[in-house]
Amino acid sequence: MEKKYLFSPGPTMLPPEVLLKMAEPIMHHREPEFEKIFAEIREGLKYLFQTKNEVLVFTSSGTGAMEGAVSNILSRGDKALVIRGGKFGERWGEVCKAYGIEFIPIDVEWGKAVEPESIRKALESDPAIRAVYTQASETSTGVRHPIREIAEIVNRYEDKVIVVDAITGIGVFDIPMDQWGIDVVVSGSQKALMLPPGLAFASLSEKAWRLVERSNLPKFYFDFKKELKSTKKNQSSYTPAISLFVGLRESLNMIRKEGLEPLFRRHEKLAKATREAAKALGLGLYAPDSPSNAVTAVKIPEGIDGERLKDLFFERFGITVAEGQDRAKGKIIRIAHLGYYGRLDMVMVISALEMLLKEMGHRFELGTGVRRLEEVLMEF
Repeated sequence: MEKKYLFSPGPTMLPPEVLLKMAEPIMHHREPEFEKIFAEIREGLKYLFQTKNEVLVFTSSGTGAMEGAVSNILSRGDKALVIRGGKFGERWGEVCKAYGIEFIPIDVEWGKAVEPESIRKALESDPAIRAVYTQASETSTGVRHPIREIAEIVNRYEDKVIVVDAITGIGVFDIPMDQWGIDVVVSGSQKALMLPPGLAFASLSEKAWRLVERSNLPKFYFDFKKELKSTKKNQSSYTPAISLFVGLRESLNMIRKEGLEPLFRRHEKLAKATREAAKALGLGLYAPDSPSNAVTAVKIPEGIDGERLKDLFFERFGITVAEGQDRAKGKIIRIAHLGYYGRLDMVMVISALEMLLKEMGHRFELGTGVRRLEEVLMEF
C-alpha cells in the first residue's frame, strides 16, 4: 500500500496543523467567536497580499473571484485586454464573453511570457480598454508573467486597471500589491495557502473601487460592494465555509511565522532545484525563459507516453502530478512546489520520476536527477 502525495498545482498537500483545526466542532457564523476569527483573517490576508486594502473572501473556487473581477469592474460598452498564454489566460476571455464584454486578446505562445510592450501598444491604440486581465503565474504552462512591468504601464492611465489572477502566485513569489500599483488581485485557497479548495479572494485598489461604483453589469453573489460592507463587520454576506475559515486562520499564522522573504526563498529554492534536476535527466522545460516558482512544467522525452507517465506516478507511488492541458496534453507533466512542500518532498518526486523514466526506456544514469537536485538545494 502506497501513501498518497499531491504534487499537482492545486489542490496541494495540507499541513497537519490546518487539518486538525478544521476538524474541530463547527461554530455558527453569526456568533462573536467566528467574528474574532474573521478579524484575524482580515489582517493576515492584508499581510500576505501586501496591501492596506481589504481582501474579500468568497466561498467558491478561484474562478468565482475571477468572475467577480469582471462583473464588478467593468460596465456595458467597456473593453478588456486579455493576456492569453495558457488555459487560465483563456478563462479571462471566457468570463468577459459571458458578460457581453468585448475583449482584445494578446495571444502569447504557450511556454512564453507576455511582452509588456505589446500591452503598451494595445492601450495606446484603443482608449475604450478599461482593464488588463492577466495571470501572475500561468499554471497550465509554468510561466511567470512580468507583473511589475505591466503594472507600470497600466498605472499611467487614471481610467484603466490591471487585474491579476495570482491564484498560483500569492504566497509563492513577491507580488507587493500596493507597492507595484496592482489594482485587483484574486487568488484561491487550494494553492500556497495550504487549504482545501473552496475559498476565493479578491483585493482592490482605490482606483479599482472607483470602477466598481460605476459598474452596471449584473451581479449577485459576487457583489464586491456588498461583500466589503460585510467584511468590515467581520462577517460574510452569505453562509461561509466555516471550517475553511478556521483552517485559513491557521495557515495565515503559519505564513506569518515563516515570514514573506523566507517563504519566497523556499519556493525559489524548490523550483530551481526541480528545474535543474529535470535538465540533468535530459528533459526540456516548457517555460525555460520565464519559469514560475509555483510549478515546473517538464517536457516528456520522445517515445515516452506522457499520459501513461502521469498515470504511473499514481499507480506505482501514489503520487499525483498534473498532465498538460489542451495543446500541451501528453507533452508535459507539471510538478508543483507551492505551499506545504520542503526539500525532501522534491527528492521523493524526482526519485519517482527517475524510476518511471528508466522503466519506460529513457536512457540516463539512475541518481543523476536526484544528485543535481541535492546539489542545488545545498547551495541555499
